[in-house]
Amino acid sequence: MSNRLALETSPYLRQHADNPVDWWPWCDEALATARRERKPILLSIGYAACHWCHVMAHESFEDEATATLMNALYVNIKVDREERPDIDKVYQLAHQALARRGGGWPLTMFLTADDLVPFYAGTYFPTTPRYGMPAFTQVLRAVRAWHDDKPHELRAQNDALAHFLNEYGHDAAHAGVLDDAPLRGALARIARGFDPDNGGHLGGPKFPHATEITWLLSQGGEARAMARRTLACMADRGLADHLGGGFFRYCVDDRWEIPHFEKMLYDNAQLLPQYACAARLFGEPGFAQTAEACAHWLERELQAPMGGFMSSYDADSEGEEGRYYVWQRDEVRALLSDDEFALVEPLYGLDQPANFEGHAWHLVVKRPLDALAATLGIGVDEAAARRASAEAKLLTVRERRVRPGLDDKILTAWNALAIAGAARAARAMAASPLLAATERALDFLRANVWIDGRLYACHAGGRARFPAYLDDHAFLLDALLAMLQVRWRARDLAWAIELADALLERFEDRANGGFWFTAHDAEPLPQRPKPFVDESLPAGNGVAARALLALGHLVGESRWLDAAERCLRAAWPMLTESPQACCSLLLALGDALEARTILVLRADDDEAQRWEAAIAHADAAGIDRWRIPSGAKLPGTLGAQTHSSGGVAYLCKGSACLPPIDAPAELIARLA
Repeated sequence: MSNRLALETSPYLRQHADNPVDWWPWCDEALATARRERKPILLSIGYAACHWCHVMAHESFEDEATATLMNALYVNIKVDREERPDIDKVYQLAHQALARRGGGWPLTMFLTADDLVPFYAGTYFPTTPRYGMPAFTQVLRAVRAWHDDKPHELRAQNDALAHFLNEYGHDAAHAGVLDDAPLRGALARIARGFDPDNGGHLGGPKFPHATEITWLLSQGGEARAMARRTLACMADRGLADHLGGGFFRYCVDDRWEIPHFEKMLYDNAQLLPQYACAARLFGEPGFAQTAEACAHWLERELQAPMGGFMSSYDADSEGEEGRYYVWQRDEVRALLSDDEFALVEPLYGLDQPANFEGHAWHLVVKRPLDALAATLGIGVDEAAARRASAEAKLLTVRERRVRPGLDDKILTAWNALAIAGAARAARAMAASPLLAATERALDFLRANVWIDGRLYACHAGGRARFPAYLDDHAFLLDALLAMLQVRWRARDLAWAIELADALLERFEDRANGGFWFTAHDAEPLPQRPKPFVDESLPAGNGVAARALLALGHLVGESRWLDAAERCLRAAWPMLTESPQACCSLLLALGDALEARTILVLRADDDEAQRWEAAIAHADAAGIDRWRIPSGAKLPGTLGAQTHSSGGVAYLCKGSACLPPIDAPAELIARLA
């Protein structure tokens, strides 16, 4: 018989609907049941693409004996971290405090029912003692015994943890002058931890750290060189899907060779504009090809028929991690012509020992294409053609395999990252990959998760769910501003203004600055996060501050500029202590210290052609620019930037603007 999770919209929760565990979703009824029955809560948090979540589910949650023990001792609650990042953030921090180490997924927490404070914490637990961990059934019995036999000891620990959670991140805001010390400190720390051979951070496992790469690209010099090396290694090695496009979540080693094979919307949404930007900055066609392949994968594999982007593909298929992606050498040989295999074998290391678990090959570029062309006595163009032909054959065969599971829920924050990423890639690349698809995604969000002036975080099972969090508002505001720079739509500016106002009204800590992760009317939890540190997603406070600065300068609204400054002041203790972990805030700080140059071009479609060269100069310089037609009704200072025949340009830096410019040649000179 199915449990209560069968009625949920989350694919991850529905994966557990047939478990013999008496699972509850996180809800008032579940919490009330725990209080009434005086049972502790076993809270299990994971997500659909998580390999170790599947392992623990198969070993423990599908086992009748283990489930019987869980049901007897606990009220068991299962949470999809992607639907409820608020819950995940609270209990990841609590795990770190209790276990004295970072958490992860699956996250396994044991809570007292009256206050929801955890008293024991772990991640994956095996069925028998191994990896230095006790068996899960041992944990279940011992934790319940502690709960029942030593209530005073447990209460003292809970009180201390509750105090820590309540005080965490409440350092006094900075009252002095904002300066560039965090920028200099971050660069020094990133450089000390940089891997010059492989890019990224020294050691393994290796994660993309997308926000850090964005900040490094914005800095130039040594910083930009580190970003270039990291992007090159990620694109050539095992983090990239060389056949289908896009990137896996992270690599388990220190050379970007073998990934965990999840493919996430949020990673690819952030890496797409970075490769597009790098292609423009460094003039490297390979970066442009990587960006185009990523864009095509996003549209082909993750865009839902209704327009939004779905969340992720699992690491596993047919019960094995990576099975969909890895190859046998003889299989590849049989599929390709002699000429194709002569190139592909050394290109992807098929002439070397198997690199995946000793029995299969995950495709990793081992030799440069131009070197192989010289060895084979053919031109680089011919080598590229053979490679493309071979990869197309392999992809066709791969697509006949049993595919990894798809998490088809549509998350507002992740879709906003994809929309912003595609818009920025369009400005950097003439091909504008994914732009039309992201227009559809934006329209989907407007129609389905913006309801009566309130934003929702998720669309699944045909309905919007969960009042939106800080990330949803901040990322969508940023996405709207990015889209407005590639095409103007008045309703998007109006929506951006509504979102900016919502950030101040529903999320800002007016007493101390910064933005809470949850709205003022959200469900109370043991802690209310105010995230300043970047994780796999950029910190919502950093994105919010930067977007508010951009919109505030565009329309001349001081409320948003002031809120951005309050946010930076609230974040200053973290910016001082760990600046390298706060790159989204560093981007905002840079814009606060030196306002970005803004170009507003008032020109209709038939007038735009004469300004194309000037717009190209603005794009090459990374300048924020908007082309607004003559009939638009505009708020604030935009309303004073009027149209005239032939088009007119307004070039501003912060609140200081040059006189109107009516000649494209003059604008080019000013931009130079």
